[in-house]
Amino acid sequence: MPRTKKKITAQNKKPEPGRNANGMGSLRQITRKGKEYWEGRYSVKDQLTGKNIQRSVYGKTKAEASKNLSKVLLTIDEGTYVAPSKQTLGEWLDIWLDTYITPSVKPYTLDSYTSACKNHIKPSLGAVKLSTLSALQIQQFYNRVLLRDKKLSPKTIKNIHGILHRALAQAVRIGNLHHNPADACDLPKIYKKDITPLEQDDVEKFLKAIQGTPFECIYQVTLFTGMRQGEVLGLTWDCVDFEKNTLYINKQLQKSQKVGGTYQLVPTKNGKSRLITVAASVTKLLRKQKSQQAQDQLLAGPAWNNTDNLIFTNQTGGHLTHVTIYKHFKKTVRNLGLDHIRFHDLRHSYAVAMIENGEDIKTLQENLGHATASFTMDIYAHASRKMRQQSADRMEQYIQRVSGQKSELG
Repeated sequence: MPRTKKKITAQNKKPEPGRNANGMGSLRQITRKGKEYWEGRYSVKDQLTGKNIQRSVYGKTKAEASKNLSKVLLTIDEGTYVAPSKQTLGEWLDIWLDTYITPSVKPYTLDSYTSACKNHIKPSLGAVKLSTLSALQIQQFYNRVLLRDKKLSPKTIKNIHGILHRALAQAVRIGNLHHNPADACDLPKIYKKDITPLEQDDVEKFLKAIQGTPFECIYQVTLFTGMRQGEVLGLTWDCVDFEKNTLYINKQLQKSQKVGGTYQLVPTKNGKSRLITVAASVTKLLRKQKSQQAQDQLLAGPAWNNTDNLIFTNQTGGHLTHVTIYKHFKKTVRNLGLDHIRFHDLRHSYAVAMIENGEDIKTLQENLGHATASFTMDIYAHASRKMRQQSADRMEQYIQRVSGQKSELG
């Protein structure tokens, strides 16, 4: 069927002062393949060539086309116009990962971002045009695909949301999007799990159980310093000051998430270094470890290879793996009837022990490497069994004082 045109001028008045005259639009009714619809035409200046380009928006009715046209003209007036693009979300994610993420994050983080995009975001939303991606589409992706179908945890969904939101925020910053559609999404509620530090009697049982085992020193240093697993395994001899009893924590041993990924030394979790003063007993443990490592080196002979100068190594100087340390740890606590205890709970046990013994929150925050003292308080606001009993005892003493009763607590 031949194409017919019926042009109707959208506006006859002159542009208002300050308005880009080239942005003025017009409406016309067109028929294609036997279907009639309305086209709104407008012109904008190409940022590269400086020439005016004709573009169109559409609607099934004149009113719909006029509304769509008005929206575009308004963005031209406000200077927020973004040219329509055929680029999909999947294509943008590839560009974003390569251009903005790869040069700026740790390998482990890059692997995590890449995996989330490849396995979750792109299969569901990758084919959607970036310019048309809506908050509703993203919300349905979270609710139906991730939560209902894949049954991912709220924490995992929050992490995926963080990656998608960051990618879209970058698209907004460089002018590929008007706004970030992920801003309007609601996430499933995350319920914090209670931390499970070892009580004092459990600590005593644990220390007895690891005596003479290959990883005794690692577990002791972790328990008495509160370092993260990667920080302990990445600790090097040049970061130990035996005279001042200090440890300089500036890196961690980390494995990439890829299958068959390699281990490497990378910055700490928050990218900040810290100097902590440790108990003299910790320095004594490290002196003993240095002596043991010297013996291992003699036995290994030419096979010895500790190029990173690590404190904790295998018998030939190579780094220890997270899984090896964790499996041995879990076997130990399981034999003690403490199946629920994780390696990270040694760090929690250190923190709670410090609070029980009167450590101030600011010092504890710095020793743990937390960003703020309020974050430390948020984690350890709960009380240990000892702290709860001490609190009850103090209240009992107060009650007896104000009521005139004789205290039996002394």
